[in-house]
Amino acid sequence: MSKSKKTPLKSTLHARNRNREPYDLKALVNVVPELGKHIKPNKYGTESIDFASAEAVKLLNQALLKHYYGIKNWDFPDTNLCPPIPGRADYLHAIADLLSEGTGELQKGNQIKGLDIGTGASLIYPILGVTEYDWSFIATDIDANSIASTEKIIEANNSLKGKIELRLQKNADSIFNGILNPDDIIDFTMCNPPFHASQEEALRGTRRKTKNLTGVKNSKPELNFAGVSNELITEGGEAEFIKIMIKQSKTRGTQCKWFTTLVSKQDNLKRIYKQLRKAEVKQLKTIPMGTGNKSSRVVAWSFQE
Repeated sequence: MSKSKKTPLKSTLHARNRNREPYDLKALVNVVPELGKHIKPNKYGTESIDFASAEAVKLLNQALLKHYYGIKNWDFPDTNLCPPIPGRADYLHAIADLLSEGTGELQKGNQIKGLDIGTGASLIYPILGVTEYDWSFIATDIDANSIASTEKIIEANNSLKGKIELRLQKNADSIFNGILNPDDIIDFTMCNPPFHASQEEALRGTRRKTKNLTGVKNSKPELNFAGVSNELITEGGEAEFIKIMIKQSKTRGTQCKWFTTLVSKQDNLKRIYKQLRKAEVKQLKTIPMGTGNKSSRVVAWSFQE
């Protein structure tokens, strides 16, 4: 189950991403033995993970966190979104590059504080930010069950204790109010917004993903990355969520240097840029990202010079 030396780097990943090379399946199975039963030849005849299986994806991510990041205990309800670690890590590396502009040095240490909007049950962004850069975080979500899950993850890993503050957002229409206190000063915000506008749209996306992974058309596929409704679906979809975030960020421009968000759909950029111009941001950056055949980007804005 060793990795093939002929397989090229996942060159679209960030240069500091720990998973640019093909997975060392032997090492990953060594730390999470249950992963072994989900390894089988892919359509190219190379041993690989069964990415169409939600259980396999979760076990893979547990192994990646344990082997590469030293997080030994990472679990959450199977109904919640299971994030792909390499892509999530790239977002953190993009923010690190953003914070280092003008200094030439990576900004590390707990004096750097980020706000994770919609941290979910997995707490993945704060975990990666703490382990990679020793940053501190405020992690927020509108779901009390997700916050309870993240509390258990922190309690189970000593390396996370004292570095992540959890805050429940009690008003689903508010992003920053009720979360940021008047005296909070943060370096960045980050968000992976719900990107579907309806249950049917989410199901269509899952059908496409399943067919790409297996070559089989399935009208009722298993969602291999799971996800409860508020993690995947919001009224108006991704563009509307980001529009609201931009409008609300304007009132917090002195408290935060960089506001950022993932944008999964390129077609939404025009609408997002229009809203940013309307908000009169002082700085705007779009950072391309990609894993495999999937392309994405981070949009970052600031009301400070």
